[in-house]
Amino acid sequence: MARLTALAGGVAAAIVLLAMPAVAHEHPSGITDLVTPAVVRLEAVSHVEITLLDHVGELKHVERSYDIPFGAGTGTVVSPDGTIVSLRRLAVNPDDVAVYAANKIFAEHHKVKIPVDYKKHKLPDDLLNRHLQECYPPKTSTATCIIDVTTEITAFPNVSPASAEGFKVKCVKAGPDPDSPAVLVPVTPMTGSVGMPTAPLADKVPENTGAPTNVAGFLGRPGPNVHHTVEIAHLGKGGAAGGAGRPFSDPENKVDEPVKLGGLADKGLIGAPIIGDKDGHVIGLLVGGGKQGRMIGIREVTGILAEAKVAPRRGAIDTAFEAALTRYHTRYYTEAAPGFQRVLELYPGNVVASGLLKTSLAKRGGPEDQGTKQAGSPPSGSMPLWPFIVAAAALCIAAGGGAYLLWRRRAPDKATELPQPVAAGSPLDDGANQTVVVRRSQSFQVVPQQQQVMTAPDPAVKYCTSCGMRLGPAHRFCGYCGHPIET
Repeated sequence: MARLTALAGGVAAAIVLLAMPAVAHEHPSGITDLVTPAVVRLEAVSHVEITLLDHVGELKHVERSYDIPFGAGTGTVVSPDGTIVSLRRLAVNPDDVAVYAANKIFAEHHKVKIPVDYKKHKLPDDLLNRHLQECYPPKTSTATCIIDVTTEITAFPNVSPASAEGFKVKCVKAGPDPDSPAVLVPVTPMTGSVGMPTAPLADKVPENTGAPTNVAGFLGRPGPNVHHTVEIAHLGKGGAAGGAGRPFSDPENKVDEPVKLGGLADKGLIGAPIIGDKDGHVIGLLVGGGKQGRMIGIREVTGILAEAKVAPRRGAIDTAFEAALTRYHTRYYTEAAPGFQRVLELYPGNVVASGLLKTSLAKRGGPEDQGTKQAGSPPSGSMPLWPFIVAAAALCIAAGGGAYLLWRRRAPDKATELPQPVAAGSPLDDGANQTVVVRRSQSFQVVPQQQQVMTAPDPAVKYCTSCGMRLGPAHRFCGYCGHPIET
């Protein structure tokens, strides 16, 4: 019976599960919202402090400081503590800014015509030329210039209101080439327990040619009029000729994607994350420029992170945001709104969460809200009630059958041999030790009952007043039915 009930219960449960609508847990194709909160604008500047020791005329110390911008692009936060991945060209100045500063201070102080660039020049005046050459690096004991160069990299997060000063970061590891990946960490550790939003990193790059992707970054410093830019791109085949990275290629040949993405790289999308169309994870970074926009793969990025001994991870903000985002993209706006509110409590100013919250509140309870549809009457095409009725009927039948089988097993068989009163003088009459044996028949044979006739009863012999069985002189209860003899 237990097996039958369990089987019926399992069938009923399966019917109920099949009748329930499936809940989507994966984000739809092309989603970029998982990454855009973690995109930052990077601006790199070489700061030069230079002192010119003028020995030509009267001894003078001429001090100048110059800020020389050398990189502007996009980075991606990969850890709540503010760790960023980007490119070497945005973290390390490839030019010798000490030469630039020497040319500039000589041109300003001595009023000579020297190109203000990164090349060493000569002057027609021998004395000035000697002092100029001694101003150029490397520093010697007779140097006429004392130069100190530092690099300042500022990250501007995707927040509202926009951060005017951002936060300072420094490069801890970078590859050998300008388009090699680099790891940057905050100069001052992040305050707060939850940190910053992060972007999920993929395990590998899609192999198929023409795989759709998205590129997200900033064309300027984030502000009221500058929002993150998202562009669609498709992966090309193999590596780029004459350079590192994988090219882009429109499978329909409507757009020259290398030229389009190369121009966007020059405008500020250089180093931007390439987002996979399947699950919204970062599969690489945008490199190149001009007419050759390309991508370096995620394995190069994770490789430089490993060399820097930095483990990318996600935080509490990401957990709350992804849960709300799942509800939003499956159109459960009523449930999504509190989730985005929680994200803004953890990280005030999250531009993406704020925009999605606004949309969720506008659509909450409306015709598109799936939560409202489920709470109200079932929409057309929804699952009918008959599977639930069938399941309930199956359970009732199983319970009834089990009860019947249990009753049959516990019901007593009919006795086929009826006990007969023992006549006086019978050999079984042993006085107070009389025993009556009743057996249960297995063949259900009916034995005809014989009528007992008592003649000349002995007044000293006692019989049970309930069943008529003969009682011994010492019996206080009937040995057959248990009835007391003293009533």
